[in-house]
Amino acid sequence: MTQAQLQMNANPVVAFLQKDPRTFTKQDIMTYIEQNDIHMVNFMYPGGDGKLKTLNFVLNNREYLDTILTCGERVDGSSLFSFIQAGSSDLYVLPRYSTAFVDPFAEIPTLCMLCSYFDKDGHPLESAPEHTLHKAAEAFKKVTGMEFQAMGELEYYVITEDEGVFPAIDQRGYHESAPYAKMNAFRQECMKCIAQTGGQIKYGHSEVGNFTLNGINYEQNEIEFLPVPVEEAADQLMVAKWIIRNLAYDYGYNITFAPKITTGKAGSGLHIHMRMMKDGRNMMLANGKLSDDARRMIAGMMELAPSITAFGNKNPMAYFRLVPHQEAPTNVCWGDRNRSVLVRVPLGWTAEGDMSALANPQQPPTHFDTSIKQTVEMRSPDGSADLYQLLAGLCVACRHGFEMDNALQLAEQTYVNVNIHDKENENRLSQLAQLPDSCVASADCLEAQRKVYEEHGVFSPAMIDGIISQLKAFQDKTLRADISDKPERIQQEVERYFHCG
Repeated sequence: MTQAQLQMNANPVVAFLQKDPRTFTKQDIMTYIEQNDIHMVNFMYPGGDGKLKTLNFVLNNREYLDTILTCGERVDGSSLFSFIQAGSSDLYVLPRYSTAFVDPFAEIPTLCMLCSYFDKDGHPLESAPEHTLHKAAEAFKKVTGMEFQAMGELEYYVITEDEGVFPAIDQRGYHESAPYAKMNAFRQECMKCIAQTGGQIKYGHSEVGNFTLNGINYEQNEIEFLPVPVEEAADQLMVAKWIIRNLAYDYGYNITFAPKITTGKAGSGLHIHMRMMKDGRNMMLANGKLSDDARRMIAGMMELAPSITAFGNKNPMAYFRLVPHQEAPTNVCWGDRNRSVLVRVPLGWTAEGDMSALANPQQPPTHFDTSIKQTVEMRSPDGSADLYQLLAGLCVACRHGFEMDNALQLAEQTYVNVNIHDKENENRLSQLAQLPDSCVASADCLEAQRKVYEEHGVFSPAMIDGIISQLKAFQDKTLRADISDKPERIQQEVERYFHCG
């Protein structure tokens, strides 16, 4: 972090210590607690259901604080993960000092830290969410020599009583301003809290989805993050979802990240942007165009796209979002600035000229390096995703592209530059592979491709087995076909999985 980044940092812990959080030590945490009248510490860690769990500690004395920061604490792994048996369920959770933030909701001054899991022998738990992602990031770096970075677009609906004034146009809420968008101030409060916990936010806005039903207003919003090392990206998204839910609870609102909220309305995705960095340079471009390395990365995602849904689309309603002729993808292909594809290459500031100087004639031209902004975007995941599994799976897929002999050829074969849903493109559409249409189908795809995820020891066999069992337990192989014309039945399923992820 630069000095300017430290001085303007929204996280009170970073601002107080004036240190990059990646360098925080135990003494730094103790110093902050002692000098800022902190009375409690929370350990937080992801469970098998994809949600954050919390363990509270009241601080009795300095020795006890030193003990919990050094030794962590025991937890019951069988209550957290389905793959752990009750007979050998004890796990340790150890805080990661770099994740420290002040709880924005606690009446008692409280410092929170995310934790890592360890087994009985003091080794990182092989099937732990955060350790699986760590292994994926390390394997990517070993194979490619580059750092894998990511960020998410977190979409969600805010549900409130309809005020009956300044009604928004149904399904036309994209970037709407107040008073037609009612939840802008709430979203900004969410962004403020997320930033205070260390989240690196790019921007926020009102999204497409909005409608009123039985006197209740449903408004879709999005908070988009900046690219950071992939492990930090997962942590930030995890905490952000926790913050949005807690703040909504304080305001008396309801919140959902569900992929489907009702028939005929926009569902919520969780698009993931990725880039590769080396020596501070973005390796996605070469001479102003998408690099061969970026194309290898995309080819890996094309190859493993069917099984990536096992991590990013975790309940039956996810597959009611992945249907043809809507914004969510259904075909395995990629393209430039094309929202009908699975992997999109967004507009990347590669045009020549200084647009800022054109918009502001009084401003002298600059030579800003815009190549840092280029990413590629995976569009299939949604709010039901397990964040650590999803980012680990994408990291594996992008690494796999560098291990494929035919990566550049596959990238060429799966590239499309048209709207594949237009009638004149039917022939092109028929040549493309399809994404799974159910949890059961997704589990079958993961079973078929599991070897790639288990390479380099990234996903443990037990973890893959657990994911497959979890998905098959939904027994939804024909659900989409069975109830696609039954709105009331779909709504029952929506409500069942309303608070997923």
